[in-house]
Amino acid sequence: MPIILGYWDVRGLAHCIRLLLEYTDSDYEEKTYIYGGAPDYDKSQWLNEKFKLGFDFPNLPYLIDGPHKITQSNAILRYLGRKHNLCGEAEEAKIRVDIMENQAMDTRMDLARVCYSPDFEKLKPQYLEALPGKIKLYSQFLGKQPWFAGDKGLPKIAAYMKSSKFLPRPLFGRQAQWGNK
Repeated sequence: MPIILGYWDVRGLAHCIRLLLEYTDSDYEEKTYIYGGAPDYDKSQWLNEKFKLGFDFPNLPYLIDGPHKITQSNAILRYLGRKHNLCGEAEEAKIRVDIMENQAMDTRMDLARVCYSPDFEKLKPQYLEALPGKIKLYSQFLGKQPWFAGDKGLPKIAAYMKSSKFLPRPLFGRQAQWGNK
C-alpha cells in the first residue's frame, strides 16, 4: 500500500518531504488540496476532510504510512529519515542533521514572514541585504565537506526535479506576495 502525502497544491512545507520520498524510492501518492485564489482563498476542500482522517493534530502536510498517521512537516521528515536510516550514523552526523533541520526551518520561516507580509516591498530589501550573511553561515557549516551530513549523492532528486511530478511553483500559499509567480 503506498504512502499518502496530503498537502496544498503548492510546494510549501511538503517540498522537502517529496524530495525525501523520491530519494528513498518510496511508493507514494499525493492527496492534493486545492487552495483557492483571491479574494477568499477557499480552503474548504481541506476543511471538509480535516477532522475525518483520524489525526491527533489534524494539519497539512500529513503522511499516512500504513498504521502511522503523522502531521507536522519536521515530524514527517524525521520519521522518513529514521525509516530509511538517513539520520546519520555517528553522533556527530546526527547532531549536524538536527542542526540543519532547525536552521533550514528558520531560514524558510524568515522568507515566509517577508513573503506573506502586507509590508512585503518594505521588508524585501532588508531580507535580501541579510541573506548573504545567512548563506555564509551555511557555507562555513559545510566547510570542505560535499554534504551537510554524510556522503551520499542525490541523482534521484535531480531526476525527480526533471520529471512531470515536480512542482516548481507556487512556493507558498496564494496570499504570499512573492514566490508564486
